[in-house]
Amino acid sequence: MKFMLLMNCGRDGYEEYLSWPKDVLRANAEFMRAFSRKLSAAGELVGAQGLASPKQAKLVRADAHGRPITDGVFPESKEYLAGYWLVEVPTRQRAYEIAAEASTAPGIGAKPLEIEVREVMSAPAG
Repeated sequence: MKFMLLMNCGRDGYEEYLSWPKDVLRANAEFMRAFSRKLSAAGELVGAQGLASPKQAKLVRADAHGRPITDGVFPESKEYLAGYWLVEVPTRQRAYEIAAEASTAPGIGAKPLEIEVREVMSAPAG
């Protein structure tokens, strides 16, 4: 079973993160690297990436001729996807365990992150 573990941040999350003390930033980055190495060594990690600031994001749709039309991110958004892990594990419970561990990443205030867990669906056989 494949699951995507989504890490979200608030509207000002990127700016807040960059304002953390350097020792906290280093601890957070090392936790993320070690966590990914651990999942990889266990054969559970399919992929993982952090994402650039939502200020760089664009919403895209096609015009009448199929050419892209882009728009900026709308300011009323309250949360943004900050990064993700794609894992392949035998059970939903294991995905929850991995998400719980990811939630313990060092940060300001020692409050666990909330990690959204979503199963990756496959196309119907056909």
